[in-house]
Formats: sequence, structure tokens, C-alpha cells
Amino acid sequence: MRIWFQKHTVEGRSALLDKLYAEHLAKVSGPGTHVEVHTLPPGTYGSTLPEHLVGYGQIGLMFGDYFARTAVEAERDGCDAWISGAGQDPGLAVARSQVAIPVVGYGDAVWQAARMERHRLGVLGFIPGLVEPIIGNIRSAGAELASYQVVEGSARLVEQALNRDFEPLLDAYGEAARRAAQAGAQWLVPAEGIPNVILVHLGVTELHGLPVIDPGGLAIKTAEHLCELRALNITARANTGYWLRLADTSVVAQVRAALEGAS
Repeated sequence: MRIWFQKHTVEGRSALLDKLYAEHLAKVSGPGTHVEVHTLPPGTYGSTLPEHLVGYGQIGLMFGDYFARTAVEAERDGCDAWISGAGQDPGLAVARSQVAIPVVGYGDAVWQAARMERHRLGVLGFIPGLVEPIIGNIRSAGAELASYQVVEGSARLVEQALNRDFEPLLDAYGEAARRAAQAGAQWLVPAEGIPNVILVHLGVTELHGLPVIDPGGLAIKTAEHLCELRALNITARANTGYWLRLADTSVVAQVRAALEGAS
């Protein structure tokens, strides 16, 4: 099984981050599963972290368009599933309307699981600009949000952690977890992928008495599960209705070529 995991970071910005992602994906993927990590193009942003860009809907839509195009590429290349590996799930809805393979979101996998298990969410984030879209996604999924905590000064703390100074980040997330617990949260969820892989690396599965969910790992296991269900003919993708009906590939190619040629 091949899974295309589309990250929101740029490869090579942090050697430790690249290493942590590789270790995490190898740990959670099942036998016979190959997770292919893909990143944003070089030069998308000039820093280790993208926090200065993702708080704008204008740019977020551009990222979403790029992510959705990689889903089309993944299907064309023979991948069995595609994952939008960022907390705000860029391109998720568009990708689901354009490809037949299972499409999974880093955030959406958690929101759906929390809704089914009736667990209240305590989201711990480090990018203030993502609060609005992520809360919107949680509401759309029908999950219950007890608390969304933005860790104070966390962009700096994440940078420190990527230089192997983990303790300040761990302390800050612990304090945010305490506030989320007081607000009634039952699951703690790292809102973004970078703190997620750091916490996984540190073996953090609980903070302030609450379980810490691994959204990246859940997304991969969800993709595997969906592929297995389809292979066994237990489920299937519908091809009826406005959002799921797929046009002939030649028609899609014609329209895409015309639109790209006119831009």
C-alpha cells in the first residue's frame, strides 16, 4: 500500500524535523505500507516554520489548491490514499471531489473519531492564525470542542525544540493542557504537525491526566483502514451527486489545460 503524505513544511529546513517525521511514519505505518512524504516547493517560505503565512485565508486557499493538485498527482502515480498532513486540512474537500482514492485529513481524522467516541476536544496550538479555520472544521465535523489553547510564545518554543531544547515546549504544552482540562476537555490534540511529531518523539501520550492524541498517526491508520475496507468490498466510493461524480479524464484534462493556458 502506498500513501502520499502531503506536508505543509519544506524539506531541508530542519534536519531534526525531517528525521522526526521519518521516524514517526515508520513507527505507525503497518507492514506493507509505504508512506511517501511530500513537502511544499522550495522557496515557498524563507523560514523553518510557516506560521507567518498560514494565518491568511488568501494564502490558505493557494496552499489548498496546491494540496488538492498533489492528490490528483498521487492518484495518477498509483498511490492508494492521500493525506493532507496539516492541522487546517488544506485542500481536503477539493481533493475528495477530484480523486477516487481515499482522502484523509490530519485534523479531520481526529474530529471524526472524537465525534464517534463522544469525546470533548482540547486543542493545543502554536499558530494563532489557524484557530478560526480549525474551529470551523471541528464544527463542520460535528465534534465537540471544550477548549482551544494557543500556547504563548510557542513559535519560539518550537524553534528551540527543533534545536533539541525540548523542556520549555513541554512545560508550556503541559500548562496549556491544564487549562484545557479545567475547561472540560477529554482528548488533547496538537493542532499542528510539528509539535505533534515532537511530542511523539518525546513519548508524551498524556498531559495533566488527559490522553494526547497523535493526529498524524491517526491519519495514516485511517488511510490504511479505508484502503483495506475498499479492498474487501466492505465500502466503496460513491460516484453520484454533484460533489462525488467524476467526469471523464479526457474532459478534465481539456478543461484544466484550457484554464491553465488562459492564466
